[in-house]
Amino acid sequence: MNEHELLILGSEVLKRIALNEEAKAYVLKNEALYELLKKAANRYIGGTSLSEAIDKVKNENEKGLKCSIEFMGENTRNEKEAIEATSEFLRISKSIKDNLLNSTISLDLSHIGLVISKDLCWKNLSAICTSAEKYGIEVIISAEGIERTGEVIETYKWAVKKHNNLSITLQAYLHRTQDDFKDLIKEQGRIRMVKGAFDVPSEVSLSRGEELDERYLGYVEQLLSSNHKCSIATHHETIQHESKKMIELHKPDRETFEFESLYGIQTAQLMALKNEGYPTKLYFVYGKEWYLYLCNRIAEYPLNIFRALNDSVS
Repeated sequence: MNEHELLILGSEVLKRIALNEEAKAYVLKNEALYELLKKAANRYIGGTSLSEAIDKVKNENEKGLKCSIEFMGENTRNEKEAIEATSEFLRISKSIKDNLLNSTISLDLSHIGLVISKDLCWKNLSAICTSAEKYGIEVIISAEGIERTGEVIETYKWAVKKHNNLSITLQAYLHRTQDDFKDLIKEQGRIRMVKGAFDVPSEVSLSRGEELDERYLGYVEQLLSSNHKCSIATHHETIQHESKKMIELHKPDRETFEFESLYGIQTAQLMALKNEGYPTKLYFVYGKEWYLYLCNRIAEYPLNIFRALNDSVS
């Protein structure tokens, strides 16, 4: 097995570990292990509290970067937890306003009740959008596993007709996205394009590589050429470069597009784009549910596990 094959294998294993609920529960309950791994997670998260995240967002705003804030969590299993999560997102909205931050809000629908009932999720999402709308804040629905993709998109299509500050994330590697995209580009909300980070069967998705890069760029070109609001959410330098060519060709309105990166990953590339005059955004997450997030960040480039080990013992 060569180095490339080992990296692919390592990525697949990490993605499976990320979705292991028993492993996540064990980490959260084991104080020593939690604190050890949190040192590695700190490289990629805004903190465990909203106040920590706000401080980091302020710092990035001062550098000229727009941000997005997400309270981490998914698969909420009871109404009480879904309402508590919704209250936290309302706190984010008010904190963005009170601190005069240049930031959007991101969330998983399963965090605010989608797994429990559609009605509960719709009610909570509407409350968050209404609060954010008062302050001129955009709300972005994050991508989730393929078992919920249909419900996530259905909820968005209902809610975007009622809230003009709502946006959606689409995963380029899913084959179904080709049909979903045709529907969603007709809606007013921003489309945030990502490649896709979840471990999914090969029959429903493309693996990382040239074909996926071309498919991703195809979506970006459709968005830019139609002047549709979009986020080009990638750390792939070649995709960023090709997207810049499309921007120069199609000349979309500046407020309709942005380059987006995750906090802690190749931020220098994002700063370079900002310095070239392109709209840019840095994506922050915070909270105690960082286990899945950490595994997925390392899975994107498995050699980062050595950096994580160094962070854990430093």
